[in-house]
Amino acid sequence: MKRIKFISFVMVLSFSGFWLISCAPEKDEEALKAEAREIHHRVLTVDTHSDTPSLMLRKGWDIGERHEPGQGGSGKIDLPRMAEGGLDAEFFAAYVCQGERTPEGYARARERANLLIGAIHKMAEDYPHLVELATSPEDAYRLEKEGKRAAFIGIENGYLIGKDLSLVKEYYDRGIRYITLCHSGDNDICDSSTEKSNPEDKGLSDFGREVVAECNRLGIMVDISHASDKSFFDVLEVTKAPVIASHSSVRSLCDHPRNFSDEMLKALASKNGVIQICFVSSFIKKAKPNPEREKARAKLDEKYGSRCDVRDESVREKMENEYRNLYKKYPSEQTTVQKLVDHIDYVVNLIGVDHVGIGTDFDGGGSLKGCDDVSELPNITMELLRRGYSEEDIQKIWGANIMRVFRKVVEVARSVGV
Repeated sequence: MKRIKFISFVMVLSFSGFWLISCAPEKDEEALKAEAREIHHRVLTVDTHSDTPSLMLRKGWDIGERHEPGQGGSGKIDLPRMAEGGLDAEFFAAYVCQGERTPEGYARARERANLLIGAIHKMAEDYPHLVELATSPEDAYRLEKEGKRAAFIGIENGYLIGKDLSLVKEYYDRGIRYITLCHSGDNDICDSSTEKSNPEDKGLSDFGREVVAECNRLGIMVDISHASDKSFFDVLEVTKAPVIASHSSVRSLCDHPRNFSDEMLKALASKNGVIQICFVSSFIKKAKPNPEREKARAKLDEKYGSRCDVRDESVREKMENEYRNLYKKYPSEQTTVQKLVDHIDYVVNLIGVDHVGIGTDFDGGGSLKGCDDVSELPNITMELLRRGYSEEDIQKIWGANIMRVFRKVVEVARSVGV
């Protein structure tokens, strides 16, 4: 009888121990989640790159309404989900694709940019109680205190400037506060990291040097995401202000020409700049080949031709839906929050926590397991907490670093004189 009681006692004790062990991590996760959300409430959180403005042009899509995550056409960002995810400030990109370097090509690009910039301004006009256009670091901190979202504007692809330097000031006056010098192809400013037709890297052009100087004079951040290696180093040689990489990652962890080498990261830090880690999976972890998807994409490319030539919004929407369905049928491997934070860790260990931030590229390809849209951004903070980052470090990563650079850019402009 005593033996039976002893065995029963051991079984109860073992079960209790198992229950405590199995339930403890869940409680820790809940505590971590609560701490992450508290930190998001306390610090300024900034995402330096999204392509959401293209959705704003769609008929029936309203950024002021909540769109269910994961649903076709929902996008990754809207104002309600920004509040859910604790994101205080977003740099909305007016992206233009690379077209022919002709007056007609430049005109089409400017037309597209004007539509996108107009959509961002309209968002602020339609929802003044939720969001406001921002043009300075002070705006971001003020709006955070007021409980509003700060909407900054960046231009992605200096191609639209063509050879007209006066346009830099024109775009500044419309609220543009960074210019990504190029995109997927070489333009009149500089060479791209992903130009396929001409592999020779000529770097920053003479006109590009004038553009950088004009950005310095006005107080526009120079964004060297997408730029070739030589373009990157040429920019650092001539700029009087620190520069940013609004959405890039680490080449040592993922060998992609869009990513930064250790040499580039060290040079960026020496100029007091910042790299904002991008959420595009293929920049975080090398993508596996997918011949079937590439074959299907080639057919769509042949059907629609250059995206730059599509000007009808209904045709554009149909085209984008077909591409979205293609990637749904032949999905790319989606990487994880943990792999993304590996890139943050790498930058911190190599050049310090003062030179890294977040640039999701949401609605432009950015997507992670565990952080597929803006509402899930606290999961990044949770992973940083797991790895021992302090609140001060997290504050730097989420906004203080990019705002420091922004302030310095404005300070340089004041010293040069506008």
